[in-house]
Amino acid sequence: MTDKMIKTVKSDSFSMDYFKFGSGSNTLVIIPGLSVQSVMGSAEAVEEAYKAMTDDFTIYLFDRRKELPDQYSVHDMARDTAKAIKALGLADICIFGASQGGTIAMYIAAEEPTLVRKLAVASTAAAIAEEHYKLFDEWIALAKAGNSSGLYLSFGRTVYTDEVFKQCRGLLEDAAKTVTDEELKRFVIMAESMRGLDMTKELANIACPVLVIGSEDDRVLDSGSSRVIYEHITSGGSELYMYDGCGHAVYDTAPDFKERMLRFFKES
Repeated sequence: MTDKMIKTVKSDSFSMDYFKFGSGSNTLVIIPGLSVQSVMGSAEAVEEAYKAMTDDFTIYLFDRRKELPDQYSVHDMARDTAKAIKALGLADICIFGASQGGTIAMYIAAEEPTLVRKLAVASTAAAIAEEHYKLFDEWIALAKAGNSSGLYLSFGRTVYTDEVFKQCRGLLEDAAKTVTDEELKRFVIMAESMRGLDMTKELANIACPVLVIGSEDDRVLDSGSSRVIYEHITSGGSELYMYDGCGHAVYDTAPDFKERMLRFFKES
């Protein structure tokens, strides 16, 4: 079933996988965060997780482009994703971006103001503080060493709360056994893209309402990153909501996250 859900959109310079579900009259684009393996393999699980939104929205989830250049910034990812969105003829869209996907989504909203009606971001940053690079460097070193088990466990331990990590540790260890050399190479390129990130000034160019969500116990970016984004957003109707005890992966762990986002997108 998952393979049948995956489709590919092509431009003159790249191709990008995506999947689509839901039957609503509104359009929601989801841009996932940095991951060891593509979320394309979890299409059915994603559809189940967002079932509360499928009556109101037709939902598109985009992967990163297939042919990753050796040097590929988050800004480049945003421009390619915007091209893919427009190649499918999508317009007047809502966007949700998680973690690195949130930065991509903010770039798109800043550079394509007529394309985006509303934006929601979770556990993301407009700029990466120097101390946070240590974590990315650890992940990059593990990937370059081919240590997929160590990478998955470090990733899971940091992204999830201790309780959730204990519950899913076995699944992460099993997933690590399936990681390919190509996936590790792609991960390194995507993780390196966060180095030097600072799009804080561009936030003033976002014209649509923005919902910024974070968690006080975010071990990847810390809670201050969400607050900085909200402080620099000038568009009316924007909101900040901070969870506590949900970790970086608040978009997966907070039980009311999807409902909160749905309410924001449906508000006039």
